[in-house]
Amino acid sequence: MAVERSTMPKQDCWNVEAFFPNFSAWQDRFDIIFKKEKPHWPNLQTFKGELNKAANVRALLELCFSIERSLTALCTYAHLRHDEEITNDEAKTAYSKISALFHDFSDETSWIEPELLSLDQEILDAILEDPILADYQFHLEKLVRVKKHMLSAEMEALMAKAGKALQSPQKTFSAINDADFKFGEVLDGKGNLRELTHANYGLYIREHDRVLRKNAFTQMHQKYTDFENTLCELLNGQVQSHIFNSRTRSYKSSLEASLFPNNIDCQVYHALVEAVNSRLSELHKYIDLRKQILGVDALHLYDMSVPLTSDIEIHLPYEEAEDLIIESVSPLGAEYQNLLKKGFKEQGWVDRYENKNKRSGAYSSGSYDSMPYILMNYKGQLKDAFTLAHEAGHSMHSLLTHTHQSYQYGNYSIFLAEVASTFNEELLMQTLLKRAKNNDEKIYLINQKIEDIRGTLFRQTMFAEYELLIHTLAEQEIPLTPTLLRLEYHKLNQKYFGFNAVIDPEIDSEWARIPHFYYNFYVFQYATGISAALALNERVVKGGTQERNEYLAFLKGGSSRYPIEMLKLAGINMLEPAPVQSAIGRFSDSVDQLSKLLETKSESAKVFST
Repeated sequence: MAVERSTMPKQDCWNVEAFFPNFSAWQDRFDIIFKKEKPHWPNLQTFKGELNKAANVRALLELCFSIERSLTALCTYAHLRHDEEITNDEAKTAYSKISALFHDFSDETSWIEPELLSLDQEILDAILEDPILADYQFHLEKLVRVKKHMLSAEMEALMAKAGKALQSPQKTFSAINDADFKFGEVLDGKGNLRELTHANYGLYIREHDRVLRKNAFTQMHQKYTDFENTLCELLNGQVQSHIFNSRTRSYKSSLEASLFPNNIDCQVYHALVEAVNSRLSELHKYIDLRKQILGVDALHLYDMSVPLTSDIEIHLPYEEAEDLIIESVSPLGAEYQNLLKKGFKEQGWVDRYENKNKRSGAYSSGSYDSMPYILMNYKGQLKDAFTLAHEAGHSMHSLLTHTHQSYQYGNYSIFLAEVASTFNEELLMQTLLKRAKNNDEKIYLINQKIEDIRGTLFRQTMFAEYELLIHTLAEQEIPLTPTLLRLEYHKLNQKYFGFNAVIDPEIDSEWARIPHFYYNFYVFQYATGISAALALNERVVKGGTQERNEYLAFLKGGSSRYPIEMLKLAGINMLEPAPVQSAIGRFSDSVDQLSKLLETKSESAKVFST
């Protein structure tokens, strides 16, 4: 049973007290900005009609970023406290209040971009070239780029107000999925009942107990099947909100609307799907090997995650995982390594374990003025250590960006986010392989590496293909019904897993439990991210000081360049197919390596069997 939050040892909880000592201190800061039911910030409206001078533009930008910076700090603390125990009414109230205030700020500033972009081009060019705005030049260039998709000031104000309503599908799904859904108990192969939760589902699906795997798989997906009509409406609502935004702003598609602000061509998305589809035979080769090694007549989807050897299982206590991750990042230099060590060991970045009503999954968060914060639900399995390495990669990316960039460039796009995190996962894998004591451990680790690439490159590309499909269907006015969603999801699973795997009917409802389908074309960036990360990792590990410094410059660059250009700075060109094809090649090589190791296993080593 998950324990109560109040019983968690302090060392296992993130140090949110370093952010705000308590909700009372948070409320004091909130009251400075918000008094008597009205935002208490300077009257931004006084700048209306005055943005034809560079000095006024700079003054307004500085004021807006200052307010936004304060709001972001308040919002981050509230969401951290909310996620550690989502039934905490005080946290819910705080998060609701700051979210509403953020929307007020959005309303208050919605006129700025339309007014700037309504200026005569000659005046706008002069403003952009004025040295007084040198610190904001790229920020303004990005704004001018989307000029043709901006609306009138009145319409932008309306869009800002609509934003709150358009968030409802995602928020409702999160509430149902993380708090309301209870999955009960499942029987294992010995007849024992085990509690099923989001956090331990990932454990059960890797157990050698096939009865437990099947029961957990069936019961987890049955919950979503039972509520598929509600979940269909929520997902459809989210898709319709994307379509509303893209059509209102005159984009060709929802995909273009999502990628355009970061100057990412839609062809990058399509090329990823095409490249992966062209080499699905590599995935099928692995699935055939898995079926052969497991010795099953029929390979089911609940057989896809169990390790391929039964005589070894790598378990890592949390503290040991931290130490290994710190050791693994040595190729990035002593400064990087020491910053991470301090965050883990002294500053309290990580909320380690599951507790009752804690948000499922894992993430890295924080604000420009705070330390990074990492939410975990650590269970001691190898995959948890890789998740921690992944989130630590995000956190170090944020820390270096915040340290080296001013606030307006103190973030980074989603397209870049998964590069740093996956890079660190690969470093951990290399460290563990070097420490492997025998072939059995190597088999276990290489299998894990294969699963990482399968899960991040192939699986996320399948999700990306599905997400694009449902948006395309909706844009063609084809209703998204549960039957249609199930059918299309089944067909994709059949294509990706091939005909040597059983596509269990329960998987047809998996679309209903994927939170990333609410994130507006997010998942493809996991696949491009691992492709770029593996290429950069090889470049840094095999390279010298220059390659390392170029990668660190990328981590420090924030959003001071477009994402594709930032990766070019580090030495990778995502406009070419080479990174994706190289990642698939790494996958294929690992499958061949695994096959050879399994062939030469000693007689004393047992291959898993059911």
